[in-house]
Amino acid sequence: MTTRTAINPTSWSINLGFDQAQLVEGHQRLLVCSGQDAVDADGNAQHPGDMAAQLDLALDNLEDVLAAADMTLPNIVRLSVYTTDFDELVTHWAGLTDRFGNADDRFVTSLLGVTRLFTPELLVMLEATAVA
Repeated sequence: MTTRTAINPTSWSINLGFDQAQLVEGHQRLLVCSGQDAVDADGNAQHPGDMAAQLDLALDNLEDVLAAADMTLPNIVRLSVYTTDFDELVTHWAGLTDRFGNADDRFVTSLLGVTRLFTPELLVMLEATAVA
């Protein structure tokens, strides 16, 4: 059985919906995901200029990858977020963490501002590691 223990020497990150670290023990399966962004099934960028819609679609696409491996968002232990508009992403951060639901389903994270993503219309990309 996989157990995850939140490691938070101080609690500031908990209020933002993530842990400073997680100790994962007893896992049998590790899924390392490529960056997921707001593209359709043909790889075409969707929702230009709309961070909220792009974030939702990137999460939908990430959930599809997880489901194909018989996992869900709570299996994610690390989520790296790359964005071309850091300030706008921060205004939508709660929408991202709300998708994970239960406070016990937090993850570790890094938020990174980048000059651009693969397709110039894309504003955000999610890169995840999941365990089961």
